[in-house]
Amino acid sequence: MDGILEKAAVRRFLDAAKSLGINGEIKILSDSARTAVDAANALGIEVGQIAASLIFKLPSGNPLLVVTSGRHKVDTALVAKNLGIEKLDRVDADYVKENSGYSIGGVSPLGWVTKPEIILIDQALNEYETVWAAAGHPHAVYPTSFSELLECTGAQPMVVGE
Repeated sequence: MDGILEKAAVRRFLDAAKSLGINGEIKILSDSARTAVDAANALGIEVGQIAASLIFKLPSGNPLLVVTSGRHKVDTALVAKNLGIEKLDRVDADYVKENSGYSIGGVSPLGWVTKPEIILIDQALNEYETVWAAAGHPHAVYPTSFSELLECTGAQPMVVGE
């Protein structure tokens, strides 16, 4: 796991976190945290405490970032309805990398190369004192909270799934 903190994407996350006054220290996981279950198992926490960053494409073509609890599958029809749009489009790994600057599995809610048009945060994350989000690499996560994510991303709270 040597060298993860020197990766450009992790450095971009660290710069963004520092500028926002976020002090949570990055934890390097020996196993990949590409899924919420993997991350929760590695950290010894409930899967709901994982703040997964999922990306969809809005009708404008711009990204929508949904920071969701790992215990939820995003209900795209529900989210689209709540946003007053017809549908959300799924995206591929190239779209994710191009817009966020991160690879799938390491997408942080902070430090994007292109700011998402809309950022939503799953209200279920507010049920936990501490949640963990990706820090720019599939093996790197950091502790945060619902209120800190809300403040530093400007996200709109929403029920995004069951």
